[in-house]
Amino acid sequence: MGKNIFLRDCSIVLHYTGKIIAGLSMLCLIPALTSLIAGEFTVVVDFLIGFGAMLMLGAGLAVFFPNVEKPNLMHGMVTAGISWLVAMIVAALPYWLSGHYLSYLDAMFDVMSGLTTTGLVLMQNLDHAAIGINMWRHILTFVGGQGIIVLALALFSDGAGGGFGFYAGEGKDERLFPSVMHTAKSIWKISLIYLVVGSIAFWLAGMAIGLSPSRAFLHGIWMHMTTWSTGGFAPMSQNILYYHSGLYEALTFVFFTIGSFNFALHASVLRGNRRELMKNIETVSFTITLMLTVFVIAWGLGRLQVYPDLFSMMRKGFYHIASTHTTTGLMTIYPQQFANEWGDLAMSAIIIAMMIGGSACSTAGGFKGLRFGILFKALLQEINRMVKPRSSIVLQKYSYFGRQSLSDQQIRNASLIVLMYVVVFSVAVVGSCAAGFPLLQSMFEAASVTGNVGLSIGVTTAAIPSGLKILYIFNMWAGRLEFMAVLASMGLIGSIFARKHR
Repeated sequence: MGKNIFLRDCSIVLHYTGKIIAGLSMLCLIPALTSLIAGEFTVVVDFLIGFGAMLMLGAGLAVFFPNVEKPNLMHGMVTAGISWLVAMIVAALPYWLSGHYLSYLDAMFDVMSGLTTTGLVLMQNLDHAAIGINMWRHILTFVGGQGIIVLALALFSDGAGGGFGFYAGEGKDERLFPSVMHTAKSIWKISLIYLVVGSIAFWLAGMAIGLSPSRAFLHGIWMHMTTWSTGGFAPMSQNILYYHSGLYEALTFVFFTIGSFNFALHASVLRGNRRELMKNIETVSFTITLMLTVFVIAWGLGRLQVYPDLFSMMRKGFYHIASTHTTTGLMTIYPQQFANEWGDLAMSAIIIAMMIGGSACSTAGGFKGLRFGILFKALLQEINRMVKPRSSIVLQKYSYFGRQSLSDQQIRNASLIVLMYVVVFSVAVVGSCAAGFPLLQSMFEAASVTGNVGLSIGVTTAAIPSGLKILYIFNMWAGRLEFMAVLASMGLIGSIFARKHR
């Protein structure tokens, strides 16, 4: 009986994993078409091969494991976790065929970095990558920011049960509407509206700084995809520094800031409720922690006299703390400058900002401003309980799409997620130190992969040991899915291995 239940669970998970991978395969047609227009015929073939492989695998899983029951919450959670791993493996095929990677592991690393909107890069000779490859990089970031499960839910119109399990498995629990399907479609509508507006803005800015209209158009689409998704990828190896433009940097700041906000907040503002933007606990928390980390950065950099004037401090210091806090990871300096110029105090502020991250149910990573705000409110509540008479009723309130009362369950949930982030961050620090990197640099890179940020201090290169690459992949995956789907998936995988060894 137990074996039959286990096989049924596996069949449901693999069926929906297949449907998700089959749907994801359609995205390969976008860079294939782009390459065809650009005359990159070899790249067209690479993406058609990738499309065929993904479609065959996805359709094969969906057909070979027919579904006869509606998925429950556990099925949705496990499907989310497993789908991301399978997507990483198959979506790496066009990368590997491009010849820009030293190993298939490196190609999978970059896929996971894109899907999780981290932005760390192991690609070789990025400056000479084909247009189709760059399109694929940024599509993965854009889709990953909204979520591949959210994309699948938006496309599935059959109203399959278990939708909330799939949705929550990607680290989202906010419903814009009672229906999860409707919520998923609304998330994509919001993102596509911003895609049009942002791409036009970057296109005009690109022509203003001297790019040709066609080049400005492509860079505009790519840079909007990466900023809105707080992704950190850029089409050139110098990242945002390549453009040497204050205008371009200002545009990226605008879009990665609004991209780090909760989708429910976007929906609320678009409906005319602008007051929510000012009183929401996440925007308040983000503003406070941003100001505090800016102060520490300014103190640290000013003490070392790294930047001689306020303008330089804004473009280098403030820009990076904002890019970090939103978990975008765009850089206006070279990675080695963090280690050689910034000093321990400024780098410590960057590490803290990377771990805090942006808003829940957004494209940003980190343990989120909502949880930081809840834990701060919990601290205030405990202080009040200690100083007031025992007979007093102490209850903290906060604003989060209406007045909310702080509950013990919310405190436990926030504490658990933050603890998990700290644990996997610590493991990555130990792994980086074991690979021979200094402690502070190891902490910097570990915070970047765990918080899905993408800033690098020079640790992440194709030369690092394979074990460290796998560890970083795990941290990106676990941090993006916020652990519940990861734990459920690891439980299922562990059960499979346990049964094989009985």
